[in-house]
Amino acid sequence: MTTDGFGHSLPAGTRAWVLGSGKIGHEVNCLGVAHELGLDPELRAVRPRLLFQAMAPFGPIDPRDAPRRAGASLRGPFPDIVFASGRTTVPYLRHLKKASLGKTFTVFLQDPRSGPKTADLIWVPEHDRLRGANVVVTLTSPHPLRPGVLQTARENTDPRIAALPPERVAMVLGGTSASHRFEEQDVAALASMACEILASGQGLMVTPSRRTPPAVMDALRKAVAATGHAGQAFIWDGEGANPYAQILAHARAIVVTGDSVNMVGEAASTGAPVHLYEPTGGHPKMTGFLEKLIATGAARRIGVSRRADWAHESWAYPPVDATHAIAQQVVRRYRAFRGV
Repeated sequence: MTTDGFGHSLPAGTRAWVLGSGKIGHEVNCLGVAHELGLDPELRAVRPRLLFQAMAPFGPIDPRDAPRRAGASLRGPFPDIVFASGRTTVPYLRHLKKASLGKTFTVFLQDPRSGPKTADLIWVPEHDRLRGANVVVTLTSPHPLRPGVLQTARENTDPRIAALPPERVAMVLGGTSASHRFEEQDVAALASMACEILASGQGLMVTPSRRTPPAVMDALRKAVAATGHAGQAFIWDGEGANPYAQILAHARAIVVTGDSVNMVGEAASTGAPVHLYEPTGGHPKMTGFLEKLIATGAARRIGVSRRADWAHESWAYPPVDATHAIAQQVVRRYRAFRGV
């Protein structure tokens, strides 16, 4: 399956793989571009043993994943296009290029840490330094939350969300990372924001990530219960279908923690006002990214000194979404690669 809407489309019958590192942030980048191209890629899990993980991105693949071995992650027939992200997938991308005799078009999303010659096409966010003739640079990351996905969610509202007041605010929570941590004051601030949203008469929708500390969720639940407005809130407990797309689709505004480029970018793609809360810590790259996003008009910072009426604040901006632009570059360069 291929797509129109790019001026040109991929040749009919184009086959794709995604080399999955096991990290959801890497895989959603790949799936976002592949789905925007109308592809239904095959996910190939890349799980090398510890020695081969340690040698990535410059070392070899784990020998048990060699293309000639039954059940191997690189077992053929090889695809026309392969998408990859994450340091451990780099040796596999190089190996696949060689094993296919150069016929597979390789796309790497994020900085591979091994230079621009790693793949035929590389995408990096603006805050990364890698540049080159084959490097595409955008402010936000690609993702699969396409406008059609959000529209479908609006037309098929999750009953847990339909029961809330019509005006709803989302809280999208990240968690502990190499540069951010959620300390006591951060937990208290987030719990206070949840209470302020409920006190404003709006519905509250909360979705954690895999990294969200249990203490944050415990504090939110207790704070919400104490308000007497628990019926206005939906806090996903990890059970059942992930309501992430539903929550973003039905949000009048979004509070998102500023520790994940992916999460912040997905929020900004909706067109809903984005309130940024930065947990303790930080990193210059992340700060630079947030500053540039704020400059687009999509987001504003929120913190301890927030205005009393912040929960009702609203503003308009063109959705910030790089996925389509990245997909256009894949189409253009793949067609040139094939001589189409």
